[in-house]
Amino acid sequence: MKLLRVKVVSAATCGGLLDGFELWFRSADVEAPSFTPLCLVGPNGSGKSQLMQILAEMFQSLIHECNRNEERAETNPNLQFELEYLIRPKPGNEVVHIRVSRIAHGKQRPKLIIQRRVDLEWIDCDLHAPATQQLLPRKVVGYTSGDNETLSLPFLASRGGYAEDVSQMALEETKDSSPVTDTRLMLIDYGTHLEVLVANLLLGNVPQRNALLKDALVKDLHSFRCIVQLSHSAAPRVSRTKASASGRKGVQLTAELEKYIDQLRRCSTCHDYDKETETYTFDYYLDEQTRNAFAFFWDSAFGLYSSFHKLSMLNDLAIPKIARERSRKDAEARRFAARLPEPQDEDKIFRFQRVTFRAQSGNQEVDYVSISDGEHQLIQVLGIFCMLSFPNVIFLLDEPESHFNPVWRVKFLSLIRDLPTANGDRSGATPAAEQDCIMTTHAPFVPSDMSRDRVFIFKKENGKVIAQHPDIETYGTNFDAVLEECFGVHPPISDLPKEDIARLMKSRSPKEIEEGIKRLGNSVDKVFLADRLRQLQKKDG
Repeated sequence: MKLLRVKVVSAATCGGLLDGFELWFRSADVEAPSFTPLCLVGPNGSGKSQLMQILAEMFQSLIHECNRNEERAETNPNLQFELEYLIRPKPGNEVVHIRVSRIAHGKQRPKLIIQRRVDLEWIDCDLHAPATQQLLPRKVVGYTSGDNETLSLPFLASRGGYAEDVSQMALEETKDSSPVTDTRLMLIDYGTHLEVLVANLLLGNVPQRNALLKDALVKDLHSFRCIVQLSHSAAPRVSRTKASASGRKGVQLTAELEKYIDQLRRCSTCHDYDKETETYTFDYYLDEQTRNAFAFFWDSAFGLYSSFHKLSMLNDLAIPKIARERSRKDAEARRFAARLPEPQDEDKIFRFQRVTFRAQSGNQEVDYVSISDGEHQLIQVLGIFCMLSFPNVIFLLDEPESHFNPVWRVKFLSLIRDLPTANGDRSGATPAAEQDCIMTTHAPFVPSDMSRDRVFIFKKENGKVIAQHPDIETYGTNFDAVLEECFGVHPPISDLPKEDIARLMKSRSPKEIEEGIKRLGNSVDKVFLADRLRQLQKKDG
């Protein structure tokens, strides 16, 4: 899957900042089966994250219209847009050029239309036909390393819809009822990092586990605990009649989720169940037998992650109903600051606890909380790409390298491209290569790894967002040149030394300038200051 073009006709958000914005990501004749991520750069407030949010909302609206079992609601029903992308419906099929549009004509409510290009004509697709389902992305993955309300909003609404469906279906289902369909929108943030990490380190192969941990100074998962508490005081209560029918007093589970809990019990090293609070405690000591047990019930790291994630999405039910309702209304009113609150750990229906690793040397155990933010982020980002290696996935990553040290930032795209996965890496004609990725950044490292046609500089002019390619070739360009071109930073040194140098350049005292030079590291400005010193010394001499 490759994005081609986006046009925001009316965003119904951002104060009209992106209304009328259009961007060609790449030309329609680009069919190379390779992983070619795109990079959005620019100062804060230039519209990068807002565009990522709107892209997520476009796909949410598209999936909601075609399959309401997978996306139960849309957070921006008034969004008017056009979107074009390439997708291969099934392995061996030809790539199809898709255009999705929703534009109001007169006073009529805008209608979503999906078209596929055949020769030079656009042919309408039946929104609900099985063949149309193959023209949608399999997953839309949002990643944020912080509390980015803008990007998170559509994903959190999607998650909340799933939790509500589970709670309702659990009361109504029979033994023959099918599982609640998972959402296609999938948010990865700090609250989901352990789901990603544990799934990968349990069911990833040895090269994958080594790739995830080689820069984190630990060699493997040592042990962890899972807790599932269904009758906690924070969880919603049900009537005695319904509880007696299900056998549970607290959160009602579908047969699918009951099965996952049973499988987690069977895989555990030891376990405990408190009948009064309906709390399961599963402890795991990691060895080959533990991995074999998980592999018996789950066929992949992504399958295991999905089970963890479905259980964790129930945490929304531990949030008071009044808060959930307020968040829903705020989302409809486009008030992004009112993010759904995260339950306290002790109130969560599903959570991990006591996660430890084996140190790279010796028998020492390393607690998860002792690992740095950068190590957390690196393992998490690589883990996402490792387990989501099937085609037709789009990644929307907001500053994915924000906590990395400079060495990891320099290697970031190489680490992703070369990551060993079950479906091949992203450097050639493999399923993992048939994905797309858009990332934002405030650093020069990612643009320097991309050709200029994949880098877009965002800025505001006259209250509107514009985006354009750099004037210079960014691929292989030194970081100073990228900073100057993409961020207008020249020279790339901080304000305090710049102010110090500016003051010294005005000084007529060679001694003062000489003392100042001793305090400064190497830079172009230091060279100019040294030249100023020589001129004064020559004049005085």
